[in-house]
Amino acid sequence: MKKIYLLAIVGITVMLASCGHAGQGELIGAYNRKFKNDRIPLGMVYVPPGHTPLGGSDEDITFSQNGPSKMVTISAFFMDQTEISNAEYRQFTNWVRDSIAIVMMGNPQQFMVTPKGNAATAVGGEKYIDWRKVGPNGANIWRNKGKGAAAAQVSQLDGMYYSGLDALPGKKELDVRKFEYSYAELNMEKAALGHKDPNSKRQDYIDRYTVAIYPDTMVWKTDYSYSQNDPMVRGYYNHPSYDDYPVVGVSWEQAKAFSHWRTRLYDGVATARKLPVGSRSDYRLPAETEFEYAARGGNTKTKYPWGGPYIRNTKGCLQANFKPGRGDYSSDGGIYTVGVRSYFPNDYGLYNMAGNVSEWTLTAYNKGASPLLHDLNPNFTYDAGATDSKYKKRKIVKGGSWKDTGYFLQNAVATYEYQDTQRSYIGFRCVSSYPGTDLRH
Repeated sequence: MKKIYLLAIVGITVMLASCGHAGQGELIGAYNRKFKNDRIPLGMVYVPPGHTPLGGSDEDITFSQNGPSKMVTISAFFMDQTEISNAEYRQFTNWVRDSIAIVMMGNPQQFMVTPKGNAATAVGGEKYIDWRKVGPNGANIWRNKGKGAAAAQVSQLDGMYYSGLDALPGKKELDVRKFEYSYAELNMEKAALGHKDPNSKRQDYIDRYTVAIYPDTMVWKTDYSYSQNDPMVRGYYNHPSYDDYPVVGVSWEQAKAFSHWRTRLYDGVATARKLPVGSRSDYRLPAETEFEYAARGGNTKTKYPWGGPYIRNTKGCLQANFKPGRGDYSSDGGIYTVGVRSYFPNDYGLYNMAGNVSEWTLTAYNKGASPLLHDLNPNFTYDAGATDSKYKKRKIVKGGSWKDTGYFLQNAVATYEYQDTQRSYIGFRCVSSYPGTDLRH
């Protein structure tokens, strides 16, 4: 019996020793040492953290007094160097278009991921599209070449086209109203209020959306009465000449859907490369304070993104795309929008933080919110539902546009638009929070 006890003690000792082998019995943490948090996302620039007075200016032509100066601290983040272009947004609409087409064709094997075992079924029975097989811009679906769909499968796509009296004679055009993107996200505001309620479930804090994502090209007509803008309706979004121009006709809701898709696009590649979950923060719209902070380019109390108090430089050239005078849209070098890399960038390397197109922010518009905001990463949000008053659907837009006067180009000036409204002068760019304190240290 004594021998058995002795063997048992020896066995337990060996087990404890083996369990503590990795850290010699010490607390060492579970680090992901292979991951370096120093990569700037493609097409973005790094905006370092800092504190600065935001708001206020030496002009308040409306006497609204709704942007008082306030000292705040902003955490580091990445920001798109330019506005989202037509070509970049078209990658999104093409992805949605091709996804719908493949589902309508019954998920044909030639477009699906084929893991080991020659089956395109992943864990949980889900199937995944292999975009390399789809081809650039969906070539193997829509051109029926190479590895494309069979004729029988192509016929299943007839429902994606205008038909009957909706179709123009002799033309086969896709019905872009069918381009819908569905997604879900955790509502942090709801979760913060109710997560300690023992009767609540996680599903109570998950918001689900289905968004028609194709830009409204008719904004070039509806925004201007008695104006000949038909060529812009027909060509601005799809003509190659406008590929690198900012996308417009996109609502706040569509911009949010794009940000979610962009996050999903990266996460798919990150998973394949075995990068840590959340190695890059989600893409999103910038808060109003983040936009203004980035627009100032690290300078304090600057009136415009280029740092000076004047709209013209020392050579007398206008420094942004806006409306310099009554009936004058061309003196700045552009009539409508211009390319997303036009004019000089600010000190952070950001283009067109003033002029060209106004830009959506994450922030809800509320004139009385400013005194209530925290001085660390301040932001006021409200998720308006379909039944909410239109006044609760107002979102702040910043930067001024090609059709605005110089006043709206000021860093501190903000206006608003309704979240479900598209305009020919409003675009957007994305940000991604830096997961750390400062990339430079």
